[in-house]
Amino acid sequence: IEVCMIDIDGDVYARPVNWNEDIQGAPPKIEVIPDNKHFPKLRECSRILARLSRVDDNFYEARIIRNIDSSRGKILGIAKRNKNSFIVTPTNKKAKYDFDVDQNKLENAKDGDLVIAEIIPARGLKRKKVRVCEILGKQGDPRTISLISLHEAGLQEKFPPPLIEEIKNCRKMKVPRLKGREDLRNIPLVTIDGADAKDFDDAVFAEKQDNGKYHIIVAIADVAYYVQSGSKLDDEAKKRGNSTYFPDRVIPMLPEVLSNDLCSLRPNKTRASLAVHMWIDNQGKLLKYKFTRALIKSAARLTYEQVQAARNGISGDKQTAMLNDEVIAPLYEVYEILGKAREKRGALDLDLPERQIVIDDKGNMTGVKVRERLDSHKLIEEFMILANVAAASALENKENFPCVYRVHDKPSMEKLSSAGEFLQSFGLTLPKGQNIKPAQLNKILQAAAKMPYSHLISQVILRTQSQAVYSTENIGHFGLALQKYAHFTSPIRRYADLLVHRALIGAYNLGPGEMQEGEKAEIDEICMHISSTERTSMEAERGAIDRFTAAFLAERKGGEFSGRISGVTRFGLFVELNETGADGLVPMRSLADDFYIHDEHAHALIGRKHKRVYRLGAAVSVKIIEANAITGSTIFALTGKSLSQGADIPGFKPPPSIAKPAKNSGKNKRQRGKSKNYRRKKHKNKSPHRNPHKKKP
Repeated sequence: IEVCMIDIDGDVYARPVNWNEDIQGAPPKIEVIPDNKHFPKLRECSRILARLSRVDDNFYEARIIRNIDSSRGKILGIAKRNKNSFIVTPTNKKAKYDFDVDQNKLENAKDGDLVIAEIIPARGLKRKKVRVCEILGKQGDPRTISLISLHEAGLQEKFPPPLIEEIKNCRKMKVPRLKGREDLRNIPLVTIDGADAKDFDDAVFAEKQDNGKYHIIVAIADVAYYVQSGSKLDDEAKKRGNSTYFPDRVIPMLPEVLSNDLCSLRPNKTRASLAVHMWIDNQGKLLKYKFTRALIKSAARLTYEQVQAARNGISGDKQTAMLNDEVIAPLYEVYEILGKAREKRGALDLDLPERQIVIDDKGNMTGVKVRERLDSHKLIEEFMILANVAAASALENKENFPCVYRVHDKPSMEKLSSAGEFLQSFGLTLPKGQNIKPAQLNKILQAAAKMPYSHLISQVILRTQSQAVYSTENIGHFGLALQKYAHFTSPIRRYADLLVHRALIGAYNLGPGEMQEGEKAEIDEICMHISSTERTSMEAERGAIDRFTAAFLAERKGGEFSGRISGVTRFGLFVELNETGADGLVPMRSLADDFYIHDEHAHALIGRKHKRVYRLGAAVSVKIIEANAITGSTIFALTGKSLSQGADIPGFKPPPSIAKPAKNSGKNKRQRGKSKNYRRKKHKNKSPHRNPHKKKP
């Protein structure tokens, strides 16, 4: 049998491998019974030999005898001609071997095609065999680059066939009637997004009242009206957990008929919304809030650049000019108040530059640029944060409807201790104790801003941070310095926000679409699941960027570039190029002029003989040796033009331990030269009893 589904509770379901639905009908449902040995290793597409027990006519329980293959059962790779046969070379850089393909199982794949192949279970073969299941594209076609990362992460671009009927029904759905909803169609709410955005989650409005207080409206797409709990559409959205964004495409959580049309707050179109009214004082304190089901009609679809230009007094289009005084100016007035409140509460100010992959119409990467960060971006962030705080506050004491918090734990003492030792060399001191505050880290960042290595220090502080997750247990959000925080503002692309919407609808009797009892019972498992899908998407997005960048650098093989050491490990140096932000590895074996010792505390490789230092943050010059768009890996070599290595970074003192390695240290076997095993092997080869028929090398 083959595993066909693992639900969010971890229950595993399978189907027979050789089953023809046209002849035999729908396959029986098979639930795999957990065991301690094999069960934890199962993944979708894993094949297992199992003993079946009939429960009823169409339901069986399977007890595992053994895993036939413990991998997913399918691999992604490049079909290559090898003399008179074909092989499949996996795209995964961790794969250790290729796979053979029988000629009659190629499915018309050609040399260089990107394929999905199914592993054929077999014993005794040196190399496993596969059959080609699907041809995704041609090697070298830039449109296949994202597909590699997509399939490696187990993401699905297309929605499954059982959903097609529900999607068709969505097309027939209309905007709900006004009955039971607040009419906000005459309020000049506007959406502000990137120029290439197609799904508009949120619209905003602000006004100053006669009493000096500010009234803010954040209207969010009412996804809960269209996506009913327990529907196939809801199950698929839950399974995906979130949308995934690649440089050349989006894998949406919801079908485009919803994400880009019915739920999207398009300009001058009546749309269903879950809106929050908020009132703040001139210190940015949230005084009160009210959630309501509403109908809105966005007054304009604006871009960040348009809004910023209007703010700066640069003449633009007529629409923006008309909205400037009555709509845009009040938004900025509130933003300045919220920005000061953020600074006062001490939210972590890690404003590192974000790099953007530039893609042409053919899907080719043409370069990398730093994504411009305008005040208009920060404006929308502050409005969304305020709405998220209101959502968490509104659900905090509602026992019947749980809140899915977005929590961010404080840094661990181990990470802070490691970072503290490094920062001391710059004359910077991390506060000691377990009650560290983000404001204390901000003081270090502010002091570092005056140094030439400020970017490095920001990176070190970033690496101390915990991963934000979803949870029903509220521990606060360390980075934002907030006690209560939930994701409410993006239900088109995040399932967590949809859950918060359903909870608010139920808690405040806002009509149909409330959270169901089954969801409440499984809420902790759902939180774990969507936290996992978020990590999966981040890894897939990062993998796609690595592959696009490697494809870009492959055309510049042999070229020399300046960069900085972004990571130091016992197997080499990671270098980030200044021009593109690309990361690549300088392998330890390429540093052939000395024996290098990895000093973890100094974040450096230090030569035992010549005392040359390669330290985190050092400016270096590298040559591109290899760039593989399939695996996303890039290999560099240091040139003779290296700019500093790192010994000149303030406060660095090579530790005395490098002069003579510890005599019995297992880590230093390589530095000491030949090990006992090597000498024993050498002695054995000199034995008079060696094989006389063995040829000399």
